[in-house]
Amino acid sequence: MLYRVLVSSLLCALLAGVACAAPDSHNTEAQLAKSLQAIKNNRLDIALNEVDNLLRVNPNFKLAYLVKGDLLMARAGAINNFGSAANAPRDMIEDLRDEARVRLQRVQAHLSGKLSPRYLWKLDTQQKYAIVVDTSRSTLYVYENVKGEPRYVADFYITIGKLGTEKFSEGDKRTPIGVYFVKAELPKSELADMYGSGAYPLSYPNEWDRKNGRTGKGIWLHGTPSDTYSRPPRASDGCVVLANDDLDKLAPYLQIGVTPVIITNRIDWVSGQDRIERDALLQGVEQWRKDWSSLDTGTYLKHYSRNFSSDSMGFTAWAKQKQLVNSGKSWIKVNISNVSVFTYPEQPNMAVVNFEQDYNSSNLSNRMKKRQYWIKQNNRWQIVYEGAA
Repeated sequence: MLYRVLVSSLLCALLAGVACAAPDSHNTEAQLAKSLQAIKNNRLDIALNEVDNLLRVNPNFKLAYLVKGDLLMARAGAINNFGSAANAPRDMIEDLRDEARVRLQRVQAHLSGKLSPRYLWKLDTQQKYAIVVDTSRSTLYVYENVKGEPRYVADFYITIGKLGTEKFSEGDKRTPIGVYFVKAELPKSELADMYGSGAYPLSYPNEWDRKNGRTGKGIWLHGTPSDTYSRPPRASDGCVVLANDDLDKLAPYLQIGVTPVIITNRIDWVSGQDRIERDALLQGVEQWRKDWSSLDTGTYLKHYSRNFSSDSMGFTAWAKQKQLVNSGKSWIKVNISNVSVFTYPEQPNMAVVNFEQDYNSSNLSNRMKKRQYWIKQNNRWQIVYEGAA
């Protein structure tokens, strides 16, 4: 009877009625699921053996120790719930319950390799990989760039901010939602132990964050302390945290200044409509280029929203400056290359467009990396922000 109670608490309560998928013993979650499935089948010997195997590989895995402790107590008939040891800290037990629930659901809802996230509309040739973080699933996905289209490579369990997502201000212990890029690599030798085997700062706050008054800094991808295998789903000060082994596996996919990291509350998948909208946006970008090159400033400015801003001016000042500059030129040629397009999480009908711009005119030539934010308004794509990337 005690075994049935234990199974109920470990599987039914944690999965809330969701059955475990057939586990793959080659990863942490699958091995944990295999142990709990053995408990469900009243095979505590197998369950204990699986947990011991898990701890041999990951000796600092606190959740596995909790399961092992429950198994040993069950043998003595002294348990009636998951983590019910006397005097156990309730907050820590709840954290471990949350981790168990998330890890088991990751096994149950393993990503199909045929699905593509809607955020990666177009990758440029330099972006070998892209990262998408689904905070609701505590999962970081890695995609490979295959001729501009994303192909699933791997995924990892992650931890986010203690108070969830939608970061707005310094110290609010929330993880930001948006489109970011890996800015740097900080080696273990330069970090405190709490950051684990390394850290990769992200470009928070980005241009859209600043436009909307969001503050703060220091949002990183990083590892765990040396005495900790993994942390509960919500335990960081806002960073995205991976187990050290997972961070080491992720590292080869990260290109400094190049790899996009899209963080979303819940991942959405590509539909046929996305491809239509992507093509319409790319046509809009190309027409913007042509209209600029034509020196038809009035038509060129129609690509900009009345809510437009650059880093230092709004639409009215921008339009006045462009009219003044273009009036002093006899010809302009603008070419763009290495275009990438990412739709923005939680912002319907907005996309971030990055490209290399080669500008030549009768009195000035330059080359730069540029970033634009396009919003679809009144059934038309327009630019709401533009600046150097």
